Amino acid sequence: MDSIQATRERYAADIFPNFLGIELLELAPGFARVAVTLKENMINLHGIGHGGAIFTLADTALGLASNSHGNPAVALAVTINYLAPARVGTQLIAEAREEHLTRRTGVYRVTIQSSTGQAIALAHGTVYRQASKTEP
Repeated sequence: MDSIQATRERYAADIFPNFLGIELLELAPGFARVAVTLKENMINLHGIGHGGAIFTLADTALGLASNSHGNPAVALAVTINYLAPARVGTQLIAEAREEHLTRRTGVYRVTIQSSTGQAIALAHGTVYRQASKTEP
């Protein structure tokens, strides 16, 4: 089985993002696009999208993109900047793109936009990549 298909299958069993309704739209080596529609239970006390829900969307895209090469990868650090509020019913789309890849680390840029193209947040993540069975 190739690494993309294996990552898709692992995501299908990933309880938390699936519970939130995060849908995998596209997956390629070093790239992932996911989406979620904000529900009432994803809104903060100001009536806008909860930062944790938006971060989870970004983190899910980062995790999928970084694991798309076949080596298990986990986040070392992730930063996010919230640029604009999102309201209930808004579909958010996160795209993670690989910016740098080594044997042991990867750096990713994640953009979060509304389905109408409004920039909602921007995240950057660094991941640690586990060595493959054939690497020392």
